[in-house]
Amino acid sequence: MAYKNIIFDFGGVLVDWNPRYLYQDHFKDPEQMEWFLKNICTDEWNIEQDRGRTLSEATAMLQRQFPEHHDAIGLYYGKWETMLRGEIPGTVALLHRLKEKGFPLYGLTNWSAETIGIAYRRFAFFGLFDGIVVSGTEKLIKPDPAIYRLLFERYKLKAEECIFIDDNIHNVNAARGLGIHAIHFKDPVQLENELAAVVSL
Repeated sequence: MAYKNIIFDFGGVLVDWNPRYLYQDHFKDPEQMEWFLKNICTDEWNIEQDRGRTLSEATAMLQRQFPEHHDAIGLYYGKWETMLRGEIPGTVALLHRLKEKGFPLYGLTNWSAETIGIAYRRFAFFGLFDGIVVSGTEKLIKPDPAIYRLLFERYKLKAEECIFIDDNIHNVNAARGLGIHAIHFKDPVQLENELAAVVSL
C-alpha cells in the first residue's frame, strides 16, 4: 500500500502539554497536586472541554461543586498556557521532513476550541498542515469513529492511504478499525523507525 497522507495528533505527540507544569508551582506538596488532578480537575472533566463544553461553564461547575478549591480550579484555564511547555523537537523535525518529502499533513486533535488558537500562535509548525480537525469545534471526539470520518470527508481522504499517529492507544485502535495504518506514539525515535518501515523518509 502506498501511503499518501500523514495524520498527527497534537498533545503528547507534537506539543508537550501537562497540567503539572502549572500546578507544580501552586502545590508545594507533589502528592497534593496529584490528588487534585485525580479528584478535582480530572482528565474526565478536561475531556468534556475537548468535546465542546465552554471553559467558563466547566470552571463554574467545579467551583460550585468544590468551593474549597475555588482558586486552584480557576487557575486551570486562567493560566492554561503555562501547561504548554513547548514542542516535542524530534517529532516536529519529522513533521518538517515529511512536508519536504511532499506528504500532505493533517491534524486530528482532541482539544478545546477556545484554547487551540493559543497553540497555533505559539508554534509555527502548525502552518505546515494542509488541514486540521479540532474536536471542540466539531463537538466530536476521538475515539468516536465519526470524527475520523469527518476528517476524511472534509479533505477527501481515503482511510487506506493514511497513516495516523497518536499517543492514546484507544484512538489508535479506533483508527485501525477504520482501515487506517495507525502508529501508537511513544517517542520520536520509535515513531521515525515505524514510519521508515512504511514510507520513504
